[in-house]
Amino acid sequence: MPLPLGLTRVVRRVANPVMVRLAGHGSLVVLEHVGRRTGTVRRTPLMAFRHGGTVTVALTYGPDVDWLRNVRAAGGCRMLLSGRVLHLGPPRPLAPEVALGRIPQPQRALLRWPVRCRDYVELAVLDAVR
Repeated sequence: MPLPLGLTRVVRRVANPVMVRLAGHGSLVVLEHVGRRTGTVRRTPLMAFRHGGTVTVALTYGPDVDWLRNVRAAGGCRMLLSGRVLHLGPPRPLAPEVALGRIPQPQRALLRWPVRCRDYVELAVLDAVR
């Protein structure tokens, strides 16, 4: 079961500004996307994992989140991951078994329980800039 969507308001206002400053190292990343209605550039902290030419993202709040809608509408986004800016293509759904195989421990255990994440997407890496 994904985390409650009502929690996103609190997270967006309180935790996200702090997380954006800490992101860019390890599995904590900053996803930069453009608002589909406003055209405003948005930065969302996420946990993401690079596996070859793709990046796997756990949808801990489920598939009905604004950042995912924005990335789908734009056909891609940018991500700061391990000190590199990645240009990513459109998201594609990913089976949990495949996604979890790409995620290292202890994050894999955390996503299985207590988060119980069942939704994942992958984004193809189009370009990487240092």
